[in-house]
Amino acid sequence: MKTPYDIIIRPVITENSMAQMAEKKYTFEVDKRANKTEIKQAVEKIFGVNVEKVNTIKVVGKEKRMGRYVGKTRSWKKAIVKLTKDSKEIEFFEGM
Repeated sequence: MKTPYDIIIRPVITENSMAQMAEKKYTFEVDKRANKTEIKQAVEKIFGVNVEKVNTIKVVGKEKRMGRYVGKTRSWKKAIVKLTKDSKEIEFFEGM
């Protein structure tokens, strides 16, 4: 059984994700096997907010080279979580 802390791995802090915070949208890196319902329940339990909608994106790893050696960055799953209008803000993101 997965706990909410196994599903939500870390927040994604980028220029675009910070601009979306005005619309109450927050971006997280999540477990690849997690579905939208599990992500919604995990965010509501960890941060104590009400989630309206969850969008997920699979980010495919890129091929990288170091001289003649070829490697690949890891693939991961990103979730954009939209909160309801009457929900409070997530305090973790307030100081940024």
